[in-house]
Order: sequence, then C-alpha cells, then structure tokens
Amino acid sequence: MNSLKTEVVINASIETVFAFFSKAENLEQLTPQWLRFKILTPLPVIINKDSLITYRIKLFYIPMRWKTKITDWEPPHRFTDVQLKGPYKTWIHEHRFIAQGNKTKMTDIVHYEVPGWFLSNLIHTLFVRDAVVKIFRYRTEKIKHIFS
Repeated sequence: MNSLKTEVVINASIETVFAFFSKAENLEQLTPQWLRFKILTPLPVIINKDSLITYRIKLFYIPMRWKTKITDWEPPHRFTDVQLKGPYKTWIHEHRFIAQGNKTKMTDIVHYEVPGWFLSNLIHTLFVRDAVVKIFRYRTEKIKHIFS
C-alpha cells in the first residue's frame, strides 16, 4: 500500500474550513484541470456518513468514473472517503482538521494501491506516484489561494 500525507495551515476557523470541504461542488476547484474532473451526482450533495458521490475524471487520457463513499464523518474534525469504483485498486482519503487559534491545520492522508498485479510497483513508480503528488501539490496551493 502506498501513502501520501500533506499538511497545510489555513487562515480560517475550523468551522469555516470544514464547511468548505463539506460541499462536494468545491472539489472541482481543488482538482487540476488536466484531470477533467466533473461531479456526476446531482448537486448539492448532502455529505454525511455513507454519502455516495460519483465523479468523472480523465486519468492518463483515459476517461473513467470514480465513485466514493464517506465512511467516517466527524464534523468539524475529520472525514474519510473511500473509493468504491475507480482507477485505483484501493483509495482511502482521510481529511483531518485541527483548530490552531483562528487558523486550521488540515492534513490529508491517502492510502492507495495501483491495479496491475505484478506490474503495480512499476506502474506506481513510473506514472502514478508523481501524478498523485502533483494533484495534492495543486490542491494545497489552491487551498492557500482560496483562504488567503
């Protein structure tokens, strides 16, 4: 299993930050345009435990659907989305929020596996790892910009 952890301190209260991340439609502005990300579930999506959200993305020029389920929901401190269908063998994305005075420390922790059986390590090394890092780097910069 591969993992990625990113952290960013956001210049807003935990309630404001969690409210922003509680709106599925905000995901589009946090996702690089090269992924051609589009939410297919009718908006607005009421997010809570067991919510299902379906997206369309284009990963390495291949269009695909991605369906996630919110498995943990603890406002305003954390939530987890898990891929039910999509490009990864496994995708578990935990979002953590910690109040730091009038700011919020947000941590993203992603555990993921690439399909491909015996080639999965090679696929991860050659293509996927850098793409995942690039996506989360973009996300961090957009978050800083939105809350500046």
